Amino acid sequence: MIEIPTDLPAELVPLSWLIGVWEGTGVLDYAVGDDHTQLEFGQRVSFSHDGQPYLNYSSTSWVLDEGNTPLAAETGYWRLSRKLVEGDSGPAMLPGQGARPFSTAQSVETLRNSHGGFDIDVSIIHPDGVSELYLGQVNGPRIDLATDAVVRTAGAKDYTAATRLYGLVDAHLLWAWDIAALGQELRTHASARLAKAE
Repeated sequence: MIEIPTDLPAELVPLSWLIGVWEGTGVLDYAVGDDHTQLEFGQRVSFSHDGQPYLNYSSTSWVLDEGNTPLAAETGYWRLSRKLVEGDSGPAMLPGQGARPFSTAQSVETLRNSHGGFDIDVSIIHPDGVSELYLGQVNGPRIDLATDAVVRTAGAKDYTAATRLYGLVDAHLLWAWDIAALGQELRTHASARLAKAE
């Protein structure tokens, strides 16, 4: 059962099934030429909100070995895709002017797309110098994302595109991540099954 927090901004209701802390395991499987990386990892993912019309996202993962060696981390923001108006805050620290838009379920329904879902924007930042902007849609308990832009620092490794799929299946968060990196075309990279932490 999905519980919707009473203080949740209306436009986050389509993403509300993500809210919470999720933990579990996954598999990484990626080949570059003759170098083939295969391993199992543990992961902890958190989706939260602070009253603003976006979800805060963070993820940490580690290799399932004797030392639980740290593997990766990322952080970001998930929101419905729409044009920002005067009532929205920003840019930078500027407060919104007037009433916050899309504050009722009825007004959020006007954002529904022709496929019956809602378009979303997801920004994810990695500590290795890669930032991703994903565009996609949430349709019930399923999210499909594809990178619209990947920005890398001068020292970052080659990484050019990605897709991600998230779904709520039997009360578990399942995800799959395909990447185009290190000279390879878009291909399978990692997937996991996570359960809601108590």
